[in-house]
Amino acid sequence: MELPFSSLQTPCYVVDEALLERNLVILKQVIDRTGCKILLAQKAFSMFACYPLIGSYLNGTTASGLFEARLGKEEMGGETHIFSPAYREDEIDEILSLCDHVIFNSFSQWEKYKDKVLASGKSAGLRLNPEHSTQDHAIYDPCSPGSRLGITLKKFRPDLLDGIEGLHFHTLCEQGADDLAATLGAVERHFGHILSRPEMTWLNMGGGHWITKPGYDRKLLAELVRRIRERYGVEVWLEPGEAAAIHTGVLRCRVLDLSLIHISE
Repeated sequence: MELPFSSLQTPCYVVDEALLERNLVILKQVIDRTGCKILLAQKAFSMFACYPLIGSYLNGTTASGLFEARLGKEEMGGETHIFSPAYREDEIDEILSLCDHVIFNSFSQWEKYKDKVLASGKSAGLRLNPEHSTQDHAIYDPCSPGSRLGITLKKFRPDLLDGIEGLHFHTLCEQGADDLAATLGAVERHFGHILSRPEMTWLNMGGGHWITKPGYDRKLLAELVRRIRERYGVEVWLEPGEAAAIHTGVLRCRVLDLSLIHISE
């Protein structure tokens, strides 16, 4: 299909609004069917001109740092959540002014900022490492040996949970609901007794869910979300990024040289 700006000389990304809305409708159906809440992971898609449309379907944004948090809060609104392996002292006050949920990667970070978080009235959570890999590309696998993302069962400190209201895991990358089911099994085996504590009010299942991809098992996803909500009495959050934007656009450009492209015989 010829795009309506064939004379445009500047390379650009083009998003088809109708295709984007198609994905958002699917995500909203998951929200309505399961009672979960879905955030846009901005590290996967941050075309903020689309945020008003996205915000009319989803519950808000998730960020990996101060500037993403500011972008989500200012351009979309709704809930603003954040996770970072560590937070800077000169940024934490503004982060707390912007974000509703603040997720920590270690108990040392939690102890460092606990008083500020409690004074702000914001909800604090901890990232888990269930130590259960469901993918082969180790560079994207937070459960790979030596990973420093998330707290393992061995390093978990139940004695330091005062003030913590939720748990978070993010282990998937462009994967299906069957991988989520396997991961949830590991989370429950290792941390189910923590999630069952009365002070726990939410579980964030992170991103990497290809919910809008053809063939994704949304029925299984709904069953998993409902099971967790009913078994533990917690609110469930999902943070897909690519699922919002997949198959919605193109890169409009001109090819200038093919000499370095290898063409197999």
